[in-house]
Amino acid sequence: MTYKSKAYYGHVHTRDWSLYIAATDKGLCFVGSQNEGLDEVKDWFDAKRPEATLVEDWDKVAAYAKELVEYFNGERQSFDLPVDFMGTNFQENVWTELQNIPFGEKRTYTDIAENIGRPGSVRAVGAAIGANPVMIVVPCHRVVGKNGKLTGFRGGIPMKERLLGLESS
Repeated sequence: MTYKSKAYYGHVHTRDWSLYIAATDKGLCFVGSQNEGLDEVKDWFDAKRPEATLVEDWDKVAAYAKELVEYFNGERQSFDLPVDFMGTNFQENVWTELQNIPFGEKRTYTDIAENIGRPGSVRAVGAAIGANPVMIVVPCHRVVGKNGKLTGFRGGIPMKERLLGLESS
């Protein structure tokens, strides 16, 4: 008999934001894209954590949702709750580095590559950022192209613009 871990999900919605989140007993493991449905969560779990049983449980995700709503409302600039990463060592190094980008600031892919001691790995850094399952909390939206242009974002460029706008006001 194989053990199936559990992951819990819930829908976060405010007047301006609507997204799904998921967490394990170790921490937040997925933040969905603006206005995407539950299928985005299910598809991610099927691909990245197929051993997990996905269960709707607001009580298990409420603390994470509270912090996200506070962020969306301009009442929070950083997140205090644990994150449950599950990637390669390289990806996890990149995701950890993203958490060092201060609220309202931006970094380039080159900056991230240099900061993790891998200056020649800019493209790999971009791929790792694109695979970030915990966007917003792990602020990949704060990473821009070397020329300052907004580049790829799992939630789409309009969502990235909105998040950066939230942080600039």
